[in-house]
Amino acid sequence: MPPPGQTQLPDWDGLKLRVRTLIASHRVMIFSKSYCPYCNKVKELFRSMHVEYYALELDVTPDGPSIQQVLTELTNQRTVPNVFVNGTHVGGCDSTYQAYHDGSLQKLLGDSKDAEPYDYDLIIIGGGSGGLACSKEAAALGKKVMVLDYVVPTPLGTSWGLGGTCVNVGCIPKKLMHQAALLGQALQDSRKYGWQYEEQVKHNWGVMVEAIQNYIGSLNWGYRVSLREKSVTYLNSYGEFIEPHKIKATNRKGQVTYHTAETFVLATGERPRYLGIPGDKEYCITSDDLFSLPYCPGKTLVVGASYVALECAGFLAGLGLDVTVMVRSILLRGFDQEMAERVGAHMETHGVKFIRKFVPVILSLQIFIQVEQLEEGMPGRLKVIAKSTEGPEIFEEEYNTVLIAVGRDACTRNIGLETIGVKINEKNGKVPVNDEEQTNVPYVYAIGDILDGKLELTPVAIQAGKLLARRLYGGSSTKCDYINVPTTVFTPLEYGSCGLAEERAIEEYGKQNLEVYHSLFWPLEWTVPGRDNNTCYAKIICSKHDNNRVIGFHVLGPNAGEVTQGFAAAIKCGLTKELLDETIGIHPTCAEVFTTMDITKSSGQDISQRGC
Repeated sequence: MPPPGQTQLPDWDGLKLRVRTLIASHRVMIFSKSYCPYCNKVKELFRSMHVEYYALELDVTPDGPSIQQVLTELTNQRTVPNVFVNGTHVGGCDSTYQAYHDGSLQKLLGDSKDAEPYDYDLIIIGGGSGGLACSKEAAALGKKVMVLDYVVPTPLGTSWGLGGTCVNVGCIPKKLMHQAALLGQALQDSRKYGWQYEEQVKHNWGVMVEAIQNYIGSLNWGYRVSLREKSVTYLNSYGEFIEPHKIKATNRKGQVTYHTAETFVLATGERPRYLGIPGDKEYCITSDDLFSLPYCPGKTLVVGASYVALECAGFLAGLGLDVTVMVRSILLRGFDQEMAERVGAHMETHGVKFIRKFVPVILSLQIFIQVEQLEEGMPGRLKVIAKSTEGPEIFEEEYNTVLIAVGRDACTRNIGLETIGVKINEKNGKVPVNDEEQTNVPYVYAIGDILDGKLELTPVAIQAGKLLARRLYGGSSTKCDYINVPTTVFTPLEYGSCGLAEERAIEEYGKQNLEVYHSLFWPLEWTVPGRDNNTCYAKIICSKHDNNRVIGFHVLGPNAGEVTQGFAAAIKCGLTKELLDETIGIHPTCAEVFTTMDITKSSGQDISQRGC
């Protein structure tokens, strides 16, 4: 019987001969269909290996259905792709990838007959939290691992040790300086609690920076010791791909070595973005410079409204400095905007000035902001000129320091990815991956902040790195879950969240399908000094048609990170409003507000509090 849609019986003997000839005539023969994603995936594999193949697209070939029937008789495989290597049937997509991972595909290709073995099972480019976690996990599973880490100095010459952004110029020093600022507030509060001290209380920037840098140095050393104990090779060198499975490593002295590996993980992280305006790199600093700055920054302009911008502005103001934040549009883009505006309002009441609707960029040839040096020094004096986004108004002011915090760029454009065919998002430099953190080149994976469309958080990178190593070498199938990841912005009044922002929840579920419960609250510790009543705020967003499941959790208050972490576990388990109501709170705490919330936004009732 002819295949469906074909009225004339084919020349079966001729077709069998044709199929066998195609298989015998090509080193790699792929029977494919042009629209099949699995076929495209197999082709991508061979392209990444720089292996030529011949593909016959059965959906556009006149005898395609008959050829597929011949292949079924020949291989007992009814699907495409149907792959042959040097005359040997490999199978479909999964079989081909399995052969690639266990090395049998390379043997069929003849690549391993005279080839030397790889130097390493795994090379990780980037020694941040994710890269280190992945390397140690892979080494614990018996693999030979190398980590390359190299910090390109900032325009002002700032550099640091092993551990990545979080440890050196991110989460760790940020939280410690945030704590320094909170201690200043605690000193003010302490008078109401009966503590008596001399009026003159000063903050010493140099003492704080030295203590924080000493702690960071101990972490850097600890990471190096940990790698050595796990038998992970560490190179303080810049890694760059020069051909498939091979990198060039260049150290600070310009000395070059070459290394090969079966698998690579990209964990290069991000660096602060500059404005591209006159004076930005010459006179301005970023968060990469701030935490080891040898002098007090003095009167500071923070350009940007990211969480980095607001966190830095917050603790600088808390240390007693004159701080202004220049905002292009909105605060904390990507976060719940009601919470973001409450964060900003609290900062303003505590002395941080905001300049709204000014653009820190160049448009064509017209400069909207520029920075000029008036006087050298530590700090010096800078003149800032900016133009409004909404009219002809010009802003002009002098500062000691200008801190740029307008976002971060992925460190992916100068490591030779184009040489081996790894695709990146050209707009932001980030790397698209599948749900197993695999790039379009099968032997290259990516984790952490450089992933396109994923969260830029240290614990996420650590989790992804560990799980990736276990899937590659430990037989695990567990993937990193990027849903309902908790996070906290360490502004003076901390903002913790888990799940969806209210705007995003409305977009996904529809406003009519949501119920939002909220409440202001007054921490007991603040009642005696009598400050900031009806400032702290809690909100949960519930899906009405899913048993009032909590899909968004938001809290603005002291220790928000500690509060959010606990509730995040409950949200992972499917927390509902009913379960919250059934939970007995711990009194007196801030977190208990979530067990007594009974006012909905839709009711319009007053949520002001008059006591704890």
